[in-house]
Amino acid sequence: MTKQHYRYVTLFTVLCVTTVTVLILNLFAGSSAVSVAQATDILFGKSDNPTLSNIIFKIRLPRVLSACILGGALALSGYLLQTFFHNPIAGPFILGISSGAKLIVAVVMIFSAGLFFRVSSAFMIISSFFGSMITLVLVLILSRKTKNTALLVVSGVMIGYICSAVTDFLITFASDSDIVNLRNWSMGSFSGMTMENVRVIAITVTVCFILTFLLAKQIGVYQLGENYALNLGVNVRRLKIWLIILSGMFSACVTAFAGPVSFVGIAVPHIIRAMFKTAKPLVLIPSCFLGGSIFCMVCDMIARTVFSPTELSISTVTAIFGAPVVIAVMMKKKKGQF
Repeated sequence: MTKQHYRYVTLFTVLCVTTVTVLILNLFAGSSAVSVAQATDILFGKSDNPTLSNIIFKIRLPRVLSACILGGALALSGYLLQTFFHNPIAGPFILGISSGAKLIVAVVMIFSAGLFFRVSSAFMIISSFFGSMITLVLVLILSRKTKNTALLVVSGVMIGYICSAVTDFLITFASDSDIVNLRNWSMGSFSGMTMENVRVIAITVTVCFILTFLLAKQIGVYQLGENYALNLGVNVRRLKIWLIILSGMFSACVTAFAGPVSFVGIAVPHIIRAMFKTAKPLVLIPSCFLGGSIFCMVCDMIARTVFSPTELSISTVTAIFGAPVVIAVMMKKKKGQF
């Protein structure tokens, strides 16, 4: 094993251990104190306290698992978008893709409430994916019109604002009490998750992760330039389609269940690149997933505990930690260091 490979293995091990540690800490932290001994007894079925068991299994465990999986999905969505656009500040939230997905999901939920039927999780993901694709197509059209990175980002932000404004308008004038509560979802939240939600999320994200990992070698060649990839026999057009579909699916799954979560998709890939000091997709894809999981779980723990019992939206906390990374990346790009 070379020194470089040893470094990769060491850092990846650290990410795995940190992920498990933060996940366990989330089970203990909250307005209702649960000690390590109590949590251990509950997890192994040795506790006869139904209240604490419900807190762990029905509230905290589904929430932390969804934050873990969806955080990883967001980071990979950002990584794929940055690869596709060859743009270090591309991300599902920055480009307005999350906001487009949010708009369609809100429309579907309001429509279903008006007709008094329950929308399935699969239909929610499909609706969110449809919204993501609409916004992504608009961004693609704009990217063909201009090579200016700043203009592309500003255009994506404006699209996001328009979609968010329409969503807020629909939610504000919705009469159903359940729909009015969508305001919390529209700001981003992992609360209210169930184990059934976690199962759907896990299956969807796992399939997309496997497909992404299978494209790792092609992505590595594509990063060196489209002409270079074509000369090596890579079907660039097909690869681009897969990058769009997979980034859209990752973003759609997050938005369908947790609403738009800001800055994770753009910040985490840069943090992971800085840690590993490599651009190899075989290293970055699983590492970005773990990094996104840790980032979202930590932010969610802060959101629900710092001002407990008042809970902050997850996007409020992710913006506090993610925005400085975006600023740093933009400053480096301006200096020609990226």
